[in-house]
Amino acid sequence: MTGDGTRCVRAGLPEETPGAPVPPQLVMASQFHLADGPTADFYGRAGNPTWRALESAIGDLDGGDCLVYPSGMAAISALLRTVTTPGDTVVVPSDGYYLARRYTHDFLTLAVRELPTTPPDARGNLADADFAGVRLVLIETPSNPGLDVCDIAAVVERAHAAGALVAVDNTTATPLGQRPLEFGADFVVASDTKALAGHSDVVLGHITAASPEWAARLLAERTTSGAIPGPFETWLALRGLGTLDLRLARQAENAAALHAALRGHPRVRRLRWPGSPDDPAHAVAVRQMRRFGGVLTIELESAEAAAEFVERSALIASATSFGGLHTTADRRERWGDAVPPGLLRISCGCEDPDDLVADVLAALG
Repeated sequence: MTGDGTRCVRAGLPEETPGAPVPPQLVMASQFHLADGPTADFYGRAGNPTWRALESAIGDLDGGDCLVYPSGMAAISALLRTVTTPGDTVVVPSDGYYLARRYTHDFLTLAVRELPTTPPDARGNLADADFAGVRLVLIETPSNPGLDVCDIAAVVERAHAAGALVAVDNTTATPLGQRPLEFGADFVVASDTKALAGHSDVVLGHITAASPEWAARLLAERTTSGAIPGPFETWLALRGLGTLDLRLARQAENAAALHAALRGHPRVRRLRWPGSPDDPAHAVAVRQMRRFGGVLTIELESAEAAAEFVERSALIASATSFGGLHTTADRRERWGDAVPPGLLRISCGCEDPDDLVADVLAALG
């Protein structure tokens, strides 16, 4: 069973024995019966069968050993705490998720270097940086919200040659769209709040490690720090994962349809989607991405124009997350991203493509 749809649907299922439930089980417990010998569970902070079902499912898709966390930022912060010590140098993307940058600057005693994913002159970016003396390189590809794509293999080669570890934020791509560990990355981090859970009703994150040794260290850190998810949230994510293949297919179909409809539109100043052959990131994206996802960005003439567009739309909700069933738009400059005021990140949902295109064109006027 190697197809994406089959793997998603079968993910986390209990053992097929008479009387066993067909769907994954929700185990709500803080205590477990103890035995004199080793036992899988003894206390709710240390482990839970529902966690392990989701971790097994995501680990299979990512290709490594997975641990789940109560949010994407909890995963990123746990990784940083585990692999660095005070005074280490870390590299973070200057055009990636703003809270990841803020955390490294404000809450850790680290030397932080910010590098763009792909600057306009294609020099000085993550793929050709000097990583001498660096402990960890964190990249986000496609970047959020710009949707630039970083050459994972190139970064890994340079970073490993300098003795640095590499972590890839894979939130936008998801495990079905991109498998960074196959390109030599040491860790994958992601916010599963987005497309992986997919129903806009859970906050969750994960780390997948290429090395069992690093996974063991991360597990020890999680158990000690208490940065654990709730069983119900992990069960919701496991339920959502079953339809990931189907949802991504429709979301990407909608993104392609919107991109085609908006290319050359007089009100759209900039349009980005890595799946388009004319996108600046496409050449790299097509080498390492299996799917291009449902997120695209458009730039209108002003913040007021962006707000009017969303207000006029009947199908697009103004919301700051992405990857859900409903199409949403977020004006990222409001959060402090260094982007034009009229730039919108549009997360395509699962509506009919014709309906979504008609709605967007009507909203643009």
